[in-house]
Amino acid sequence: MELISGKEIQELTFREIREEVQSLKDKGIEACLAVIIVGNDPASRVYVNNKKKACETVGIKSLEYALPEETTTEELLDLIEKLNSDEAVNGILCQLPVPKHINKLAVIESISPEKDVDCFHPVNVGKLSLGRAQLVPCTPAGVIRMLDVAGVEIEGKRAVVIGRSDIVGKPMGIMLMERNATVTVCHSKTKDLSSITKQADILVATVGKQKLVTADMVKEGAVVIDVGINRNGEGKLCGDVDFENVAPHCSKITPVPGGVGPMTITMLMKNTVTATKIQNNIK
Repeated sequence: MELISGKEIQELTFREIREEVQSLKDKGIEACLAVIIVGNDPASRVYVNNKKKACETVGIKSLEYALPEETTTEELLDLIEKLNSDEAVNGILCQLPVPKHINKLAVIESISPEKDVDCFHPVNVGKLSLGRAQLVPCTPAGVIRMLDVAGVEIEGKRAVVIGRSDIVGKPMGIMLMERNATVTVCHSKTKDLSSITKQADILVATVGKQKLVTADMVKEGAVVIDVGINRNGEGKLCGDVDFENVAPHCSKITPVPGGVGPMTITMLMKNTVTATKIQNNIK
């Protein structure tokens, strides 16, 4: 069994991104990411700080707009419109969740598709489904990057994704199909889940339910990617996979923490560089 380390792959990918950022700077272009956070959600604050730190690591300029909890949808949309028009800003990200009184869909749809580094805008989701995406959803893109670096052959393999969220499950299925895997997407209404997961050469769990994937659900020698983030009874981070019991049956597996998590922010940096190149007509 081989552990696929997100931290190691992040370091490798950061080195590549740093080179791209420097190459842009040599042309007089500074990649810039604007991050908006509304309210005082502690988890959101941690994520935003991590994104700022990643920007620092790869040389991307970061701007933070911390807005109070009572900010209205209109005020938030006004700020996004200003950032859309600012040529010095290449990527815009509004940290979710936003407070309940804010219209989340209006916020997502107001970000210019070419600055939408989270790849949540309907235009970018549509391009992804048509195989024409330039900006790709960060977590699924991180999973694909991990599989590639770990030397996992995707083409012709049977892949099963558990979970059909708009942010991870659905785009994950599309991206695996694009790489010529035969894909099944399972969800809460799937009957006899284990009979399907046992056929998977590549199994991706993305539900957010601890120990959902048990040893009897995994084919011997499968590659298991755990996207889930949960806290167990002791408050420790854990994934959707019963790691201890599943790992001995896998050829490769990702840990939680230290697996897919670091790759999400890594691909956000990659998207920011891609967006900067698109906006400056650089191939």
